Amino acid sequence: MDVELRLQLSEEEADAARLAELTGYLRAELLQLDVENVTTPQAGDVPPGARVVSVAAVGTLLVALSQSVDGLRSVVAVIRDWLRRGDGTRRTVRLELDGDALELSQASAADQERLIELFVSRHTAR
Repeated sequence: MDVELRLQLSEEEADAARLAELTGYLRAELLQLDVENVTTPQAGDVPPGARVVSVAAVGTLLVALSQSVDGLRSVVAVIRDWLRRGDGTRRTVRLELDGDALELSQASAADQERLIELFVSRHTAR
């Protein structure tokens, strides 16, 4: 059974054009993995309470992947690399899977690893 992982990207002081560029780069990297698909949501798929639909949609990716530990781990590894390449600019990625959310930004590598392991284990121990 496939699952959908929602990613919400942000970068400090990024406008919609910059966010679209970053989202495109991350999408291209994720498509290199063993995932079913990586798409952007339609206007109706934006989470309730989103203030600006266009910016929310631009910074959002939906990753369809199988319920395997390796698939989720590989996606998270790409996200961690993307965060590190921020060149000092604060970047954040919010991952949401089955109502469970994890936000990664400027936590230490050790803290990120612990949070990621907990998140992955909750979604692969089925």
